Amino acid sequence: MTTPVPNRLPHDVAIADSQLIRLLRTQRSPQQIDFLLRALHVPACTVKPPRAEVSRLELAQALNMLLFEKLLQDVPDAAAYVADAMAAGERMHFDHGALRTVQAANTGLLPPGETAITRILRPLGYVQNGLYPLERIRMTGRTYGHADAPEEIAQFFVSELHADRFSPEFQAIVDRVIGTSRDPLSGDAKALLAQLETDGELPLAAAQALLPVLLSCFERQHELPSVAEYERLRAESAEMAWIATEGNVFNHATDRVPDVEAVAEHQRALGRPMKDKIEISRNGRVRQTAYRACTVLRPMRDEHGAVLEKAVPGSFYEFISRDRYIDEQGVERLDLSFDSGNAQGIFKMTASGGM
Repeated sequence: MTTPVPNRLPHDVAIADSQLIRLLRTQRSPQQIDFLLRALHVPACTVKPPRAEVSRLELAQALNMLLFEKLLQDVPDAAAYVADAMAAGERMHFDHGALRTVQAANTGLLPPGETAITRILRPLGYVQNGLYPLERIRMTGRTYGHADAPEEIAQFFVSELHADRFSPEFQAIVDRVIGTSRDPLSGDAKALLAQLETDGELPLAAAQALLPVLLSCFERQHELPSVAEYERLRAESAEMAWIATEGNVFNHATDRVPDVEAVAEHQRALGRPMKDKIEISRNGRVRQTAYRACTVLRPMRDEHGAVLEKAVPGSFYEFISRDRYIDEQGVERLDLSFDSGNAQGIFKMTASGGM
């Protein structure tokens, strides 16, 4: 969690009558918006007076706030952590959200692999700032930071599972399951994204209409597998089994904290399901840990065609500390990088019996 802050930040009054709030008001009640403003650090650069157009930065921040809210609704441990922080007068600094995609022969109406998500991120102002081979789990991770405020706006860690690196039977099941995907983006939404990518802004009414469509892209777009299909996928890849039930939802959201070690120790003392170790990047500047994934129930058909609810891993909440450093040009920067080893350690949180 971030360091303690006053009940009202200097720009809190401006937030109440900002373009950002005009966006959120079409999606959430005043009480829900108030919760988000008390729970999350809102970068001052996203707080602008009302005008006829909405910038890509404002739209990106609104989407990120709603994605963070959804993660809290899905992960009880995260909601408890945030409640504790709010009671102590602290706000979360949303560092990044992570999600998984599949590169396969048949992805239905959804574009294959990370394209399903990057076609949204690019118009919002995100640029790729990292490539991370995840060889042990046969995936590739790519990170995207916001061009207008890279240290302030949450990044995205988008991973892509390579189905062709698994057995033929595995690939056939992936094609069968992921092949049922629908595309949540309508023709009108695609046109608005193209306009946003060209102009860097949209008329207010257009941005308000686009926001819920963008939010719907971070869901499961395909049909659930059968029990047998799920178990067969899990035998080769816990990550693909997770995608089969959860799709493109946030695998985790991450709080940027000053001292991840202290946070982890405190959470363990509270009896929360923490990862056993801290993942440390090779350069030593990035340190991460997480709760183990929550358990969710998903309806699947058994061998007789009967529907049953199966307990599977859901999403989780992560904590990260990032150090500042002096780059080759002598400029001080926050280390926004990730680490392949760290990432693969964190991925284990959604495997059965996460480390």
